[in-house]
Parts: sequence; C-alpha cells; structure tokens
Amino acid sequence: MNGKPILVLAEDEAMLRILAVEMLQDAGFQVLEAMDGVQGLELLKAHPDVSLLVSDIKMPRMDGYALAQAGLELKPALKVLLMTGYAQEPPLALRGHVSLLQKPFNLEQLCALAVELTNA
Repeated sequence: MNGKPILVLAEDEAMLRILAVEMLQDAGFQVLEAMDGVQGLELLKAHPDVSLLVSDIKMPRMDGYALAQAGLELKPALKVLLMTGYAQEPPLALRGHVSLLQKPFNLEQLCALAVELTNA
C-alpha cells in the first residue's frame, strides 16, 4: 500500500487501544484496529499483507492465544506479540512463535518491540 508495515492491534480496552494505535502509527506502522479476537481474525483474513499481530490475551469472544493460533495457521510467517497482565506461559503450541509483553508497559516498549519484530 504505502510501504509501511501493516499490523493488527487487538485490544478490548479502548483507551489503551487508542493510545497504542497513535504511538504505533508514529513509529511508522499502518495499524488495523480490533476490539476483540474475532475482529482481529477477520482483519487478518481480509489483509494478507499484515506482518505483525499485536494482541491482548484476555479479551471477550476470542482470546489472544486463540487469535494467535488462528493467525499463524492462516499465515505461518506472521509475527505475534501478545500483551498480558498475567504471569503465564503461552500454550505449548505457541511457544517459540510468539513474543510476550508484560503489562503494565510503556508504549515506547511496545513500539520498539513491534519495530524489532517486523525488521527481524
């Protein structure tokens, strides 16, 4: 499209989503917003050029783990960054395929990790 890496941000907390979208756009990303995992998966299906999925783990309708799993099945090269306030290991099927960012984090950390993952 415009040469910017495209990412899907799935976060059910509106304020965090709005702030993260702004910061990620400032960091050079084209951001597609989703309020939950179901919407996130719809965006991944509709935009095959998405290179990064950034998702909260605890969300209504479809959690971040299910979204990550479905996203990786759809696009095995997809980079995945999961955000969580809970100290837990991802399911075995996802280990080695996802990065975790512990909440609370600052948005600079999120942007730096997103840039790192899309440049890797």
